[in-house]
Amino acid sequence: MTIDPPYLAAFLIGLSGGAHCFGMCGGIIGALTLGLPPTPQHPLRARLPYLLAYNGGRIASYMLAGALVGGIGAWTTRLLSIHQAQLGLQLLAGLFMILLGLYLAGWHTTLRRVEQAGSVLWRHIEPLGRRWLPVRTPAQALGIGLVWGWLPCGLVYSVLVWAIGAGGALKGALLLLSFGLGTLPALLAIGTATAALARFMRQPLVRRLTGILVALFGVYEIALAARMLAG
Repeated sequence: MTIDPPYLAAFLIGLSGGAHCFGMCGGIIGALTLGLPPTPQHPLRARLPYLLAYNGGRIASYMLAGALVGGIGAWTTRLLSIHQAQLGLQLLAGLFMILLGLYLAGWHTTLRRVEQAGSVLWRHIEPLGRRWLPVRTPAQALGIGLVWGWLPCGLVYSVLVWAIGAGGALKGALLLLSFGLGTLPALLAIGTATAALARFMRQPLVRRLTGILVALFGVYEIALAARMLAG
């Protein structure tokens, strides 16, 4: 069984973006975890269903967004020349990944403005999550996760731009699923209080290497588009 390169790349982007996840979502999941019912015995085992529910809801929202933009992208290509549409979308995805890499490394802040634009939608969605607070059951945690998945995030937005050219709703959803699974180690580490990993991911060198890796994915996408153009 082989994994398609785009899905593998999306997983690696999520994995390498762990430093960004610590900064963006660390406070949220930390607060949610501290608010769980007290568990004097086996605290990790007791927390795990809640952590999986939070993250399962979050990834489900990513997949829904990926399906939406993937479907819109496939519909758009039917209106235009398929070849030209694929080239345009691939170039756009590559550019966003380069900007994302620079943003993660702390060298450029363009994507912060994109996140600020997304906060307009977030202001309408965020109040929905309050009905599940305080969290007392994994089902409530799942509801919080479904809302949390729409938190403005440049990392998610960059992969969504990529999903526009994925080739359909299913492929868009799978691309975001791969990305979401890549983010799991960092966010589960926060919830289980693995301080050593948290300190490692926050190091400036790790953030810079993460940014460079993601930017290289963007360069690769642009190079593929250039090869298609030359052909």
